[in-house]
Amino acid sequence: MQKYFLNENDKIGEECGVFGMYDFDGGDVAPSIYYGLLSLQHRGQESCGIAVSETNGPKGKVTSHKDMGLVNEAFNSDILHGMRGDIGVGHVRYSTAGSSTRENAQPLVLNYVKGTLAMAHNGNLVNAPELRRELAYTGAIFQTTIDSEVIAYHIARERLNTNSVENAVARAMQKIKGAYSLVVMSPRKLIGARDPNGFRPLVIGKRDNCYILASETCALDTIGAEYIRDVKPGEIVTISPDKGIESNTQMCDSVKHGHCIFEYIYFARPDSVLDGVSVYESRIKAGKFLAMDSPVEADVVVGVPESGNCAALGYAMESGIPYGQALVKNQYIGRTFIKPGQKSRESSVQVKLNALGNAVKGKRVIMIDDSIVRGTTSDRIVRMLRDAGATEVHMRISSPPFLWPCYFGTDVPAREQLIAYNRSIEEIRQIIGADSLAYLGINRLEEIVNNKLTICKGCFTGEYPVAPPSEDIRGEYEKC
Repeated sequence: MQKYFLNENDKIGEECGVFGMYDFDGGDVAPSIYYGLLSLQHRGQESCGIAVSETNGPKGKVTSHKDMGLVNEAFNSDILHGMRGDIGVGHVRYSTAGSSTRENAQPLVLNYVKGTLAMAHNGNLVNAPELRRELAYTGAIFQTTIDSEVIAYHIARERLNTNSVENAVARAMQKIKGAYSLVVMSPRKLIGARDPNGFRPLVIGKRDNCYILASETCALDTIGAEYIRDVKPGEIVTISPDKGIESNTQMCDSVKHGHCIFEYIYFARPDSVLDGVSVYESRIKAGKFLAMDSPVEADVVVGVPESGNCAALGYAMESGIPYGQALVKNQYIGRTFIKPGQKSRESSVQVKLNALGNAVKGKRVIMIDDSIVRGTTSDRIVRMLRDAGATEVHMRISSPPFLWPCYFGTDVPAREQLIAYNRSIEEIRQIIGADSLAYLGINRLEEIVNNKLTICKGCFTGEYPVAPPSEDIRGEYEKC
């Protein structure tokens, strides 16, 4: 039996964000990890957790706390004050594989013969089902339904056959396939690893005598840390007081890179810089290209908050049409929230967004959004702007049409659920009720990242850097 978990506002979701920290001076890292996770909250709003350890304390003792919900809901000052440790890892989660339960929250903490491991993972493996079965038939008992546990088990098993945890990570990486950025805490080391394709980001930072690993540079900025560099695709970095940062690059450049383009279009915060490319500048460029390639006469350009705003600004800059705000977002609503019932009259879109009548009444509006998945949200927002008095609504999308699913940590669903599947752009326009509709051309994707990165375009073309799985891993697998 398969279950799919899609957020109700028809937006794509990213699986999670990771954060790790090691204070060589012995200070407690939990408060800084907490603030780092707050800055990564956009990457996952279903669950979160922190695990810390004292490197000079009892070897293998890990203090951890994880729960459902937002970071500031799961943690308070009493919990953080009780988390003493100079090394730690943190995680925020949005589920794409495995159900949304407390058991599936991370970091995962494993106790085994060699001590303890705590691990946070961002991404999806394409060979998780077969690896899970292999482990199960050799006696492994799983506590979660997430592929992150498969990775943790393989690292623990490889540690029995090698002299260091970083070598165990390297051996595990020979077996796992797909997307992963890992932050692993052992009793005396902090390790970061990135898959050879480079699907998901991972950066290194430093503050005083502390080293940090994080999904985005915005998390470094939040805690006052200096950005050092990105972890390279395929690289393993080991952080310890004795040797600082050690690097294993044996798997670098072993396969073709495939940086996820949606980190720049939607997932990452605009104030982040990933693999040398500014997210903000990428979105501005996407908007400019839309204005060049798909112009239309109008009175105002607006964005669908938040990720559509930068592209809308770029469109306005290029076209000369004024940029405005027409949609107000409720900042206190996350990607998921409680609905009173199916018969409730309140629309989930209207709870999150409302139109500014004074900004659009009597005007021709160009509305910029980052994507259209199933089309249900776009339909409602177009109608909302018309109800507020817009005379025309022209929709521009800062990505190409979704035509294929994603298997690498993005919840782009099966093809049959995608509005663009087997439909022309004109048919989509009619469904969402816009006066015109245009998407960013596939040929523009490399340009928005300055032609510096080899990117994954699988959800647009069906051509993936890694062969898709034989089993769909984006749902929860249960034995019926």
